[in-house]
Amino acid sequence: MPESSIYFRDRIATSDDKGRRKWVFARLPKGRLTIRRHWVALILLTVFFTLPLIKFDGQPFVLLDVINRHFILFGNVFWPQDTYLLGIAMLTFVVFVVLFTVVFGRLWCGWACPQTILLEIIFRRVESWIEGSAAHQQALKHKSKTLGWYTRRIVKIVVFAAIIFLFVNFFLSYFIGFEDLKTAWKTGFVDYQRTLVALIALTLAGTFVYTWFREQACTIVCPYGRLQGALTDNDTLMVAYDYKRGEPRGKTHDLTNQGDCIDCRSCVQVCPTGIDIRNGTQLECVNCTACIDACDSVMTRIKKPRGLIRYASEKGILTGAPLKFTGRMVFYSIVLGGLLLFLAFLIAQRAEVETTVLRTPGILFQRNEDGTLSNLYNYKIVNKSRRDIQLTFQLVSPQGKIRLIGSQPFVKKGAAAEGVFFVDIDSTLVTSHELKTEISISEGEILVETVKTTFIGPIKP
Repeated sequence: MPESSIYFRDRIATSDDKGRRKWVFARLPKGRLTIRRHWVALILLTVFFTLPLIKFDGQPFVLLDVINRHFILFGNVFWPQDTYLLGIAMLTFVVFVVLFTVVFGRLWCGWACPQTILLEIIFRRVESWIEGSAAHQQALKHKSKTLGWYTRRIVKIVVFAAIIFLFVNFFLSYFIGFEDLKTAWKTGFVDYQRTLVALIALTLAGTFVYTWFREQACTIVCPYGRLQGALTDNDTLMVAYDYKRGEPRGKTHDLTNQGDCIDCRSCVQVCPTGIDIRNGTQLECVNCTACIDACDSVMTRIKKPRGLIRYASEKGILTGAPLKFTGRMVFYSIVLGGLLLFLAFLIAQRAEVETTVLRTPGILFQRNEDGTLSNLYNYKIVNKSRRDIQLTFQLVSPQGKIRLIGSQPFVKKGAAAEGVFFVDIDSTLVTSHELKTEISISEGEILVETVKTTFIGPIKP
């Protein structure tokens, strides 16, 4: 029995039997799926670098200002009052992760995860330009280190840090805005000390991850690999080895009672997490398709059909049946669709201006000389629109008037305003201790919102 068949279920591929790390020197893959992954990465990187630069109506198109609890997503401004939308969005995301994993396994990890894109498509290639091929790097690891080796290693770390530094700058611009980031650089971070600390800390952390920690971020830190084991089943699509076709393994010159696998280990040599895909589904596998391209290349050379390693389900490998939707997949799809529709409805119905009017606590009604009763109210207006607004209050029912303390509320775009006002109602109209009251908030002739509250009067005998 091969050694890998003995240990691969007992420990991760990057650890030996004594718990020491086994460094992965993955050969760069070539093939149709690798080219497609590069195109997907190029699109995602373009989106990443472009979004912070886009402005809509003078404000960032996307802004995640966690400190001030101010979020702009694709031109829509969200405030703390919209926290319920965030909760529904998070629930939708969790269901989406479950559904996506049930159907497609770790397709996200291999094609869209930032860790995979940066390490496999950017840093591993930069590393090969500086230090040579994977085989050359592996050979040098077991030789005495020379001045040239140390020089190349320092150059690699500096280049990695520069690339990470660029990414971190754009990453932070999602949280403080690209204009503020430029201001921070122009002023030497005088008023942006927290940004400077974050910039340095994230650059150092990223350099550590991609120069040393590398694939262990996927195999040790990221919980998605463990989550996959609980969510996938025999119908899940994943990168799989066709053991029915490939076994028993042998060499090309031995065609007697032999499967298509010639045990060339090309699939192992290109694996970024160091596993042998022929051992079956493993938590380290990120479904990056490198082994598919490597195996297809070998199958083409020995004139065998491609697809010995391919996207398939365990049931598909066993029975040859195509992938089909199971009852669990249908259920998750229905739940996800319902949540997406509900979230879209809430966002569509979300008002641009949100007003809260509350009677000032601890203060009862007041009797005025003109025979009216007064209640004092506090108001807060949140302007979620992209324009400054001047609002007016008017008492709709019952008959009476509103006396503002100060001027009519003026609220800047994306800001909030607070104030107080009195509601005066003729005492003859106050027929109960708690009188239902309606107040309209208008912008010029346009009714923005109607708020309902209560007016406290004397208790009738």
